[in-house]
Amino acid sequence: MQLVRSITACAPQLRASRVLTIGAFDGVHLGHQEIFRQALYIGAERRQPLAAFCFEPTPSEFFARGEPPARLTCFRERFEQLEAIGIDELICPPFQAVSSLEHSGFVRDVLVGQLGVSHIVVGHDFRYGAGRAGTVKTLSEAGAAHGFGVTVVDPVYAAGERISSTRIREALRRGDLDSAASMLGRDYSMSGRVVHGLGLGRDLGFPTANVNLKRRRAPVDGIFAVRVDGLREPSLAGVASVGSRPTVGGGKTLLEVYLFDFDTNIYGAYITVRFQKRLRSEHHFGSIAALQEQIRADVVAAKAALGG
Repeated sequence: MQLVRSITACAPQLRASRVLTIGAFDGVHLGHQEIFRQALYIGAERRQPLAAFCFEPTPSEFFARGEPPARLTCFRERFEQLEAIGIDELICPPFQAVSSLEHSGFVRDVLVGQLGVSHIVVGHDFRYGAGRAGTVKTLSEAGAAHGFGVTVVDPVYAAGERISSTRIREALRRGDLDSAASMLGRDYSMSGRVVHGLGLGRDLGFPTANVNLKRRRAPVDGIFAVRVDGLREPSLAGVASVGSRPTVGGGKTLLEVYLFDFDTNIYGAYITVRFQKRLRSEHHFGSIAALQEQIRADVVAAKAALGG
């Protein structure tokens, strides 16, 4: 999948006709996947490439006052999900580059003038342009005027409710991993490179892989039974902590994974941690001995949750 980070710089290559989808696509959940399914079908019919148009940071992060919404997928995770689906191009400029454009200007100057879209596929609640003034109605009207088609995809439901990134965040926040997975179409996971930590896990007798989260805020917290991909087949079992390690004076939110029956140097490895069951919330313990005892109990509980 080709990655384009600057529309202006890459305009000559981008002017060929294409089918386009637009959205934050945070999580790449089943609702997003239905948009891509329909867009892929249209692209195949037209024999044109399919591009996904996203932004960094996401609009909700850009406009957030204070702490932004938790990101379900960091940039690389989203890239990997879109590539696996079969998207040909990911067009992801800085949001600031287009945030002030009126909806009519965004269509005229970017979608038509720069990208040469032949057809656009969006969700039913799609909004665009300064002040979110553009709607699916104005987009359809613009398509009729500029000569591109518009397909509006109906919402997708799980357990009788519309799937959305917000609902997935809410499920993850309350530790309902099954509901989150039913909306994502897969286990919720976070990926990253294993980095050097302070060695506190090893000092406690439970050496951990510290994963760089690449996000300002994580959507999960607490202690989890997990499976880890990217090191060997089949996936490895373990127990993970997402939090600030209050007992040992932590501050920054970290993802730390203790892998069962595994003692290999994996610094620099890129791994994916799939969350299977939330075991408990993070607590402050009165002593290191009490923390060690709880970790031992967490390991037992995680093994039971993972089937041994």
